[in-house]
Amino acid sequence: MSIVHSATKAQASIAEANPVSPDRYLFTSESVSMGHPDKVSDQISDAILDFCLTHDPMSRVACETLVTTDHCTVAGEITTKAPLTRQAVDKLVRDTIANIGYVDPNIGFAASNCQINNVIHAQSPHISQGVDTGGAGDQGMMFGFACDETASLMPLPIHLSHRLVEFHAELRRNGTLKWLRPDAKSQVTVEYHADGTPYRIHTVVLSTQHDETVMTKKGATDYFTDDARQMIIDKLILPVLKKERADLVKGKLVMVVPGTHPTLGEFDIACHINPTGCFLEGGPHGDCGLTGRKIIVDTYGGRGRHGGGAFSGKDPTKVDRSAAYVCRYIAKNIVAAKLAKRCEVQLSYAIGYPNPLNIWVNTEGTAAPGVTDAKLIELIGKHFQLTPKGIIETLDLRRPIYLATAAHGHFGRDGFPWEKTDKASALKADAGV
Repeated sequence: MSIVHSATKAQASIAEANPVSPDRYLFTSESVSMGHPDKVSDQISDAILDFCLTHDPMSRVACETLVTTDHCTVAGEITTKAPLTRQAVDKLVRDTIANIGYVDPNIGFAASNCQINNVIHAQSPHISQGVDTGGAGDQGMMFGFACDETASLMPLPIHLSHRLVEFHAELRRNGTLKWLRPDAKSQVTVEYHADGTPYRIHTVVLSTQHDETVMTKKGATDYFTDDARQMIIDKLILPVLKKERADLVKGKLVMVVPGTHPTLGEFDIACHINPTGCFLEGGPHGDCGLTGRKIIVDTYGGRGRHGGGAFSGKDPTKVDRSAAYVCRYIAKNIVAAKLAKRCEVQLSYAIGYPNPLNIWVNTEGTAAPGVTDAKLIELIGKHFQLTPKGIIETLDLRRPIYLATAAHGHFGRDGFPWEKTDKASALKADAGV
């Protein structure tokens, strides 16, 4: 069964300037930069988790962070032998904020003068009594997804969105675009064939905080200059698109100036850069940030389902995190084995109980000849350890590896154990294809 999406009247209306064939469809995903306030919170929570695991791999951590103007509150339940003093938390918070790039007190949030409120306390013993015996740290359902659209086996829109904000951070840090500030968001729309294969890159949105040097006035209104917009297109967007999928860049990248509707050629890519007009005030001063509020950015950009549980600040006994990682590991190995072009996996758990309550697989009709979703469920049960203890051991999760996950996506980047495809050969052999 192939996925067929007819262009709706609404879509046709929206895309009049950049038309879409009726036998194709559009899909969009977004990402946010490491300086986005929610990601600042995620990174602080995971920095504290990594500190605890460095000193005590058996630490139980559920750490939440809130950031706003000149303020950071760290809260949650942590039981650890690590020296997690108030001074240690203070240093972890300030070091993380500085590493992200918030070092100028004049912009409303900076490592040096941020007020830190620490209200961390110990975990409930009633949770521990179930987890200590190998049970799950919470109930819930978790999903993983993989597809063959990219080398990383991630959906193309979220993959490109992540790469844009990742390169944004690189250009900011190396001084190529000195006027960039840490807060940014990206969004990529891809046009697909009816069978779910990418046809072209359709639209890119990139909003970035900036300093005063790239501002002008239109009447009494502050305005981000069009010259700066063009620099974003030429130095940031175009290199990323060309590097990742040059074959899908089929036309020119056309700047959409706020308030205008440019005429686009059939294959031109509309680029909306700071479409509100100006983005001087940003980061935690511009918007309050919270841990766990970017769960779709963290996963598959809306392409696969989401169980609802956030990742950052949670140790691996929390299946919200570890089971979502193993679901990705399973799905990626199935696609890497060419047993399906697309694969979504669900597991669910009861708090304190070790075995998953269910295993569910959906290959969207893309399974290899002779392979069924039911057969894949059988193979998953045979080749993967799915208890919390088994997941932790398989992926070696009691290590300080989590701060690196808290910006630019938890999936689709090399170096994380759930991105390995070491099970693919065994799965393929056992499937008999």
